[in-house]
Amino acid sequence: MTTFPGHPERREGAEFSNVDLRGARFVAVDLAGAVFRGVEVRDVEIDSPWLFDGDGFLRVNGVDVLPFVEAELNRRFPGRGDRQASDPQGLRHAWAALERTWAATLERVATMPVGTVDASVAGEWSFAQTLRHLTFATDVWLRKAVLGVEQPYHPLGLMHEDPDADPPAQLTTATPSYEEVLAARTERVTMVRDYLDAVTSDELHAPRNNPHDPRHQETVLSCIHTILDEEWEHHRYAVRDLDALESQG
Repeated sequence: MTTFPGHPERREGAEFSNVDLRGARFVAVDLAGAVFRGVEVRDVEIDSPWLFDGDGFLRVNGVDVLPFVEAELNRRFPGRGDRQASDPQGLRHAWAALERTWAATLERVATMPVGTVDASVAGEWSFAQTLRHLTFATDVWLRKAVLGVEQPYHPLGLMHEDPDADPPAQLTTATPSYEEVLAARTERVTMVRDYLDAVTSDELHAPRNNPHDPRHQETVLSCIHTILDEEWEHHRYAVRDLDALESQG
């Protein structure tokens, strides 16, 4: 397989004509504004967590398919459609639905063969790594951005580096047990629930600095929405990969 390394490799405006791209894999590639004409797209898979961001479109033969994709995902994952709730009660309802969804998935994983939680599908994060990432996401968007905790990160929530250190510091040196991951995850899930139980409408509209770029302003509400988006997207990935593992026997 031919690879095009770079961070990023820039090919804006390139034109590919009469090129055979069968079986090609595009990872972390910016295809915004790309146009495909007269292409064979049988058995093509697109997976993007940013598909619904902004006012963009994804047209197939002149039809914007994004509304259909959104509706189908909401049908497959009950409660997902509530992730953009804008008042305290709505957010509590949205988080409760999410907790029920994850609880069912954790029960499913508990019945699967030993080692399932550490298995990777096509180089993606394992189930345990996904839970660790979500612990990190909570620390970034709740503990750091909303609550302003000086040292917000759980050591098991980071698989690589401390993004606030200069130079970045290695925080995790060993793979934790699944039981340790579950404990950290449960603690952070409870933390979000407790915060939403007490939050007021005024607090939701209070300004906060973006945790990745302090020059950019967020609101408490937008931070909570980011957490909900992270949760639902990574749950979708996790279920996708669990289905693949089960189909492999």
